[in-house]
Amino acid sequence: MKKVTSILIKTTVWIFAIAAVLVTVTVAAWANLKKPVDSVQNERIVKVQVPEGTPVKLIAQKLKKERLIRNENAFYFAVRFNLFKKKVPFSLKSGTYYLKSSMSMEQIYDELQSGSQEYISVSIAEGLTISKTAKIFEENGVCSMQNFINACKSEKLIAEYEIPATTLEGYLFPDTYFFTPDMDAEAVVRKLADTFFEKIKEIPQLNEKSPEEIFDIVRLASVVEREYRVKEEAPLIASVFSNRLKHGIGLYSCATIEYIITEIQGKPHPGKITYKDLETDSPYNTYRWAGLPEGPISNPGMVALKAASNPPKTNYYYFVLTDTQKGTHTFSSNFDQHKAADSAASYKSKKSKK
Repeated sequence: MKKVTSILIKTTVWIFAIAAVLVTVTVAAWANLKKPVDSVQNERIVKVQVPEGTPVKLIAQKLKKERLIRNENAFYFAVRFNLFKKKVPFSLKSGTYYLKSSMSMEQIYDELQSGSQEYISVSIAEGLTISKTAKIFEENGVCSMQNFINACKSEKLIAEYEIPATTLEGYLFPDTYFFTPDMDAEAVVRKLADTFFEKIKEIPQLNEKSPEEIFDIVRLASVVEREYRVKEEAPLIASVFSNRLKHGIGLYSCATIEYIITEIQGKPHPGKITYKDLETDSPYNTYRWAGLPEGPISNPGMVALKAASNPPKTNYYYFVLTDTQKGTHTFSSNFDQHKAADSAASYKSKKSKK
């Protein structure tokens, strides 16, 4: 009996000894894994992007690859079992983080829950098309050009905003925006469209309009946007187009021809519009067909939208650019006046080149 008891005691002692050794080794290993990879003197600053919905395991792999932590599994288990903050569950926040290699694992653990964002300022000018806007977003690292274009053609989004068209062309409000890197393209498009519908609330004439009526005004505004140079003349240009529409006369806007060439045919911007271009068979060709183009040809700003929603009453049916430096036009009520103004402008231009 004494022998058995002695064996049990020895076994228990060994078990506790081994357990103590294992605990000591584990604690020492854990303490080492938590340590910074580099000293403060040798620290590196690494930009780490965390897109929305990224799994913790993937972030752990990224941190290890960038040599910001010593072991990806250790970080994952720290998150999985809340090893640093027992009473507060880990919550990974999307964003862009600048992490130092001299940070401990716990510091990185805390930082990734802060939601610190790096914002990208993007300015979208009035009169740009979907494709030109998409290019700006891609160049600034917000989202890919193709994804943005696809989102603008999303049937779901078009139906959601009650737009009677096949794209959101015309409804992407030009402004300065702040986005984060690698955003979902649909979220970017929503931001621009939401801003559009928020902004038009400031235009009384649009408050009670149906989606179809707003679409007509946006189509007109998109042409006005591409034609005016001095904002004071935008309403007058809108009045010219409005008068032509009332009497079934073509808008005769070169801007619609440029849209056909660059956006529909995918060709470079033309140096000049030719007679052959004017004969192009397209529902956007306002030289061949009376009425508005099939869809907006640009994304207009407030100046053009206000002008198109409430054109002043004039007897103008023509306008021609007569001062290229100031960007001003001469407006005429009949073709003879228009022809005279055009001839005077051509003569002045030729004279200035001599």
